[in-house]
Amino acid sequence: MPEVCRLVVLISGSGSNLQAFIDSIARGELRASIVGVVTNKASATGLQRAQAANIPTEIIDHTQFATREQFDIELCARVQSYRPDLVILAGFMRILTPAFLRPFAGKLLNIHPSLLPKYPGLHTHQRALDAGDNAAGATVHFVTEQLDGGPAILQARVPILAGDNAEQIAARVLQVEHRIYPQAAQWFAENRVQLYNDRAVLDGAPLPNTGFIYQD
Repeated sequence: MPEVCRLVVLISGSGSNLQAFIDSIARGELRASIVGVVTNKASATGLQRAQAANIPTEIIDHTQFATREQFDIELCARVQSYRPDLVILAGFMRILTPAFLRPFAGKLLNIHPSLLPKYPGLHTHQRALDAGDNAAGATVHFVTEQLDGGPAILQARVPILAGDNAEQIAARVLQVEHRIYPQAAQWFAENRVQLYNDRAVLDGAPLPNTGFIYQD
């Protein structure tokens, strides 16, 4: 891997995690370069964050493709043109097919707003509330063909407080997302974490199914 890890970031919305990566690189905490930001939505306000940081951007409108696979084939080709070492899903609201996933196997990360393996899919904070959980959180994981089921790398917990609603929990979780996602990418850039035999391996040791537990 080159000295500076080349990242492509995929977004669909505001790009708050993209901003966390931009800021982490600027502080010298993440030794990487974001070489491209790609979105499926021209309305994604995260494009403005990328442009402010002089990062090349591309819009690939998924509604212009007849099938999900055709979109993913085009997306794959466009992302590959940047020669990324690592692809970051940062609020990219598309379920990706093997046409995209397989070429980037082991080089594709996502962050999910729950303590995986709990609550894959949507409405994670409300589901945690409904279950009476005392904690919520976020998990960085390798992306595989199982939705939100790829091996966990790094996980952070936040308390669920009396009287919390889903929106309050979401705001608290987003703060820890912005810390742990660049950290996991730095581990990848340092070649400390890899996907091996469907397990996340950190410093040569397989991680548990919750990943490494982040501590402030």
